[in-house]
Amino acid sequence: MLFATPVVTPAVTPDLRQLRYFIAVAEEKHFGRAAARLSMTQPPLSQAIRALEETLGVELFARTKRSVELTPVGADLLPEVRRLLAAAESLRPFAQSLARGEAGVLSLAFVSTADYGLLPPLLRDFGARHPRVRLQLTEATSDVQIEELVAGRIDAGLVIAPLPPRHAAQLSWLPIVREPLVIAMSSVLAARLDETAGRLSAPDASADAVDTGWHRQPVSLTEVADEPLVVFPRRLAPGFYDIIMDCYGVAGLAPRIGQEAIQMQTIVSLVSAGMGVAMVPQSLRNLRRTGVVYRPLRESVPAIETGLVWRTAEVSPVLAGFIEIVRAHAAAVAHPVA
Repeated sequence: MLFATPVVTPAVTPDLRQLRYFIAVAEEKHFGRAAARLSMTQPPLSQAIRALEETLGVELFARTKRSVELTPVGADLLPEVRRLLAAAESLRPFAQSLARGEAGVLSLAFVSTADYGLLPPLLRDFGARHPRVRLQLTEATSDVQIEELVAGRIDAGLVIAPLPPRHAAQLSWLPIVREPLVIAMSSVLAARLDETAGRLSAPDASADAVDTGWHRQPVSLTEVADEPLVVFPRRLAPGFYDIIMDCYGVAGLAPRIGQEAIQMQTIVSLVSAGMGVAMVPQSLRNLRRTGVVYRPLRESVPAIETGLVWRTAEVSPVLAGFIEIVRAHAAAVAHPVA
């Protein structure tokens, strides 16, 4: 019976051992001294260098009986080999940093309302504790975030509750903050309402006014019931939309839908332009826009809950670190220090 003789294919890439040998010979310029430095004998070192040259297809050293010098190719290659070895030597500590959540990438999406209250302190605290983690931030509506999460394209999202029931089994939810809705209106409308109701109004209640405390007199939903309502389309934020509609319904009112917009910044801009009023989370008062004021409502209104959502089965060390920051923030919001 005949057996085929195995064919030994030479390595197509050098190994790290060969690269270390190359650096030693290049620095010592002598095979004997390089071998002593490497705690080996000279013949295996010479063979390893020859094998490296054959693998690369170039001569790295010009050899004579008295000297060993780098060829021009070898001299140009030396800095790159040093860089490669340094990168290889840093691989283990970097892998351990990844395992501890001290390095890596976190892909985080957020609703536009979070940008004006919740998001900045979370990013500040996380950045202070995990400075080597690179954040990939994306603004998106809650429905888009849920689909991106389920598809595995983001790690976590800051969304407005509730979660779609069809995805609840595979997603984890951490509530962070609950805040009431307030009315955003043009300063011209606010001044007119204050004058009609005999409330104190700011001396500069004009189209150029901003929210200054003077404008925080509560108003009733009935006072703005005839104004067009600027709102998110229901298909993009059904939970948020339904809460707003319920507020009108409980007050016995039917809202007159005016403009629809998918970004809070756009909604507030439309309000500033006199296109109507909007019900927005209280934290949006941090969005200062000329000609817009924010008023609390006299009616009891439900709170908007914003929280963190992620895939239950896929929690990387980096994400676990972010969740820890969010839990601490949620606890601080629930139990503020006096």
